[in-house]
Amino acid sequence: MRGLPGLIAVVAASLGAASALAQSEGQPAPVEAAPVMAPAPAPPLVVPEPVRAWTVPDAEALLAAIDAVGADGLKPADYAPDALRRALELGDPVQLGAAADMSFAMVSRDLARGAVPPDKRRGWKMTGPNAGATDIARWREEALASGDVAATLERLRPTHPQYAKLKAVLAALPASDSASRALVRTNLERWRWMPRMLGEEYILVNVPGFQAMLVRGQSPAIKHKVIVGKASTPTPQFSTVATGVILNPEWVIPQSIIDESVGRMVRNSPATAKARGYVWSGTGDGLSVRQRPGPGNSLGAMKIDMPNPYVIYLHDTPAKGLFEKEVRAFSHGCIRTHKALDLVDALLPEMDRAGIDAVVATRQTKRMALPKQLPVYVAYFTAAANNDGSISRFPDIYGRDAPVAAALNSSGISPVAPASPVVAQAIPNFPA
Repeated sequence: MRGLPGLIAVVAASLGAASALAQSEGQPAPVEAAPVMAPAPAPPLVVPEPVRAWTVPDAEALLAAIDAVGADGLKPADYAPDALRRALELGDPVQLGAAADMSFAMVSRDLARGAVPPDKRRGWKMTGPNAGATDIARWREEALASGDVAATLERLRPTHPQYAKLKAVLAALPASDSASRALVRTNLERWRWMPRMLGEEYILVNVPGFQAMLVRGQSPAIKHKVIVGKASTPTPQFSTVATGVILNPEWVIPQSIIDESVGRMVRNSPATAKARGYVWSGTGDGLSVRQRPGPGNSLGAMKIDMPNPYVIYLHDTPAKGLFEKEVRAFSHGCIRTHKALDLVDALLPEMDRAGIDAVVATRQTKRMALPKQLPVYVAYFTAAANNDGSISRFPDIYGRDAPVAAALNSSGISPVAPASPVVAQAIPNFPA
């Protein structure tokens, strides 16, 4: 910026390298097709000097926008409004530019990719919008060239209808309801972590809601109950693309499950293992086990082919009685899907249900490519806004709300939401 000595350092928006892979019931698959995995950490970014200088009206508009970010569940004080006010009062162009650049860089970054540092986003492996140095510099130039700072910042916010609905809920909550306000703020923040353009058609899995939905044109076309990972083997949050459907899949058992249970059955009761369709080779630490297709196969009658490094899939299950539970955290990380063949029917328009059932009846593995790649988002939302302004609350099964709320409230101004206990309760549908 003109007259500003040096360059403005901004906190990097990088996501850390993926941590240890989650346990899964699924079969390993190549990961080349997964489009949005977390990049390696980046060094702190430096915002280039602007071409245009801040004017007093632009800086005043920026200050007004900062004062209004409380509606997004952010704290205006985090964006140095007092320094910007002082610079406006002094009327020094150099100080005004420095203060405005710093405030704009911080608020634009947080609106675009979220305010909580990546290391506080437990289990969240999904890459959201970019908010690096060149991005911030471009947004600043757009704001100054257009003379509309507020409109530029507005374009950085999530566009999914849930974000606007949650903001309306937050605005209506009394200041005394600190727990509900913290819950809504936490989930507004998670929407800022999400990619902005989810696609015209996609699958969204909400892990705490135990639900998967196929969305077309921003409206759910079909919803399914799901079973997700238990607390010891949680389902990670990530995005990938579905490329096909596998009917009568074979299950290649991960080593962790062999060590936990299947290996013991193979060694101590081989007849039982054979009766359950297990086939194995090797011994001891070199034991390799797979399960043939059939009614007892742990993947059930279908698996969505969605390559990812976490070896997590949507699939069927023979243990259908567990779908009657309200809190359904029982798996090793994979996403067991209720009425799974109905989902296959919705994904494969060229096949009718009778044709799908006929393939399943053969007990022969068959892979069918989807007409086009379908984005899949496995997210973690513990609250959703309904059309009537009420909130649907979902159990924080992995205890992930408190770290996010604490990071949002790092200055200690607002209370931290308590972790929700995992108890049996009626789980509502995730709204559109």
